[in-house]
Amino acid sequence: MSGKVCVFGSFNFDMVARVERFPVPGESLVACGSMTSAGGKGANQATAALKAGANVHYIGKIGNDTFGHFARRHLKGVGFNAVTLLVAEEVPTGNALIYVAGNDAENMIAVDPGANMTVTDDEIAGCIPAIGCADVVLVQLENNLSAIEQVVDAAKAAGAFVVLNPAPWQPVEHAFLSKVDLLTPNATEAGLMTGRRVDSLAAAAEAADALHAQGARNVIITLGAKGALLSEQGVKSPIPCFPSHPRDTTGAGDAFNGALAARLACGEPLHSAARFAAAYAAVSVEKQGASSLPDYQEARERLLRAASDYEMA
Repeated sequence: MSGKVCVFGSFNFDMVARVERFPVPGESLVACGSMTSAGGKGANQATAALKAGANVHYIGKIGNDTFGHFARRHLKGVGFNAVTLLVAEEVPTGNALIYVAGNDAENMIAVDPGANMTVTDDEIAGCIPAIGCADVVLVQLENNLSAIEQVVDAAKAAGAFVVLNPAPWQPVEHAFLSKVDLLTPNATEAGLMTGRRVDSLAAAAEAADALHAQGARNVIITLGAKGALLSEQGVKSPIPCFPSHPRDTTGAGDAFNGALAARLACGEPLHSAARFAAAYAAVSVEKQGASSLPDYQEARERLLRAASDYEMA
């Protein structure tokens, strides 16, 4: 089964500098290297969903500028089943400045959302047929909230399973969370949403309960090297962190969410889809650039290898 995923979300032009350490205020630091690539949570997650085995329709908005021309070329080359690109005439394409530092490949990011924040009601209304065809609709919070809410309403009206990755965090009403089938914050976002420190599986379990109380039906809180916690209507399950040799952690969360949506659309149960997504994210951080994502087989092999190692231990 090759399920259908519709991703509404941001496209950003990423400018990445690799440094030995992060610069301090006022310091000019010589980079070890640099690159440019396609980014944005929406485009990254859509690419991950495609490579993880789903049919994908990506919907985003760009500017009528050089970065926008790059976006068109890049998205055409990805091989999506369908792309809807809205265009802002007087607002630039979203862009991001990214530092990747040290052997652990941690990152710092500054984003100018640009056209991503200018999606109109009429533009979303024109996308409703595409949204209505999807098994899973995946959204983030890197667009204007009015457009995101309209997409979620259209998805629910069509009977789709809705996944919200609440990144970057912006306040939303509890009534909005109650429309979402699956909420996927990382530890920082879960902390912002619940007002508590989320730094362990036990703390994540408490945060998940607080998110259920806010209306979220199912929750996955990702914890980086500590794995993730799945709370399926209150029933908790740890999701392991699979072994990896990280080069760039910039797109790990996007890889997880895209792969998760793909496997859900293809009919896998939530726990199985979450394990695959964790393995997929582990492989993704071994590649350079948020849009340089693995395919389905690479993640499946990581899953099988981990299972084999567990049996031999």
